[in-house]
Amino acid sequence: MSEYPVTDELPDAPFHTTGVDHITMIGSNEEDTIEFYRDLLGMPLVLRQPNLDDPSQTHLFFDAGDGRILTFFVNEDRDSNAQPHRNRVGSVHHISVSIDPHEFETVMESLEDAGHGFNVFDRGVFHSLYTRDHNGLVIELATDKYEIPDDRRAEVLAKTQEIREADGSDYAEAEHLEEALEALGLDAEPVELPDAPTGAGV
Repeated sequence: MSEYPVTDELPDAPFHTTGVDHITMIGSNEEDTIEFYRDLLGMPLVLRQPNLDDPSQTHLFFDAGDGRILTFFVNEDRDSNAQPHRNRVGSVHHISVSIDPHEFETVMESLEDAGHGFNVFDRGVFHSLYTRDHNGLVIELATDKYEIPDDRRAEVLAKTQEIREADGSDYAEAEHLEEALEALGLDAEPVELPDAPTGAGV
């Protein structure tokens, strides 16, 4: 067992962050980036300006849906077929954004209509749909199995971890999540999602 405890309590640190402000990635060109993130995933393009550190690039800002921002440095000289370096230390393996569970089927149909392949997995405590953007970056579209208040998610996951460890399971399963919700007195409503395998990633 790891010596580092899993808990939602604030660590003993000189300061604490207050949330994710934005994540910036190196994109291809403006047209393809906007087509995927705005026109397919439905993220509003909320700001466009030069990259202040390199004005030869354009800096695109997209609202991921909750005011949190994804941004891309793009350049018209870049094509959209470059493969990301997933397995290098410091590289991005994938990014995950949340979707409304009631739109899960619509999301699958929309990706299929747009020619984007995908896999759907039951990850125990949530459901995930994996696809790739126009640059080959893995995009996870995740949805909770229960309608958990955002300000309680960390607490619920930490309690789920505690129950999983006590159960001796290799990973968190739906029953651990359900037990955590009950232990925390959260009357969260389950949502209906399609059956899917546990999966081994993409």
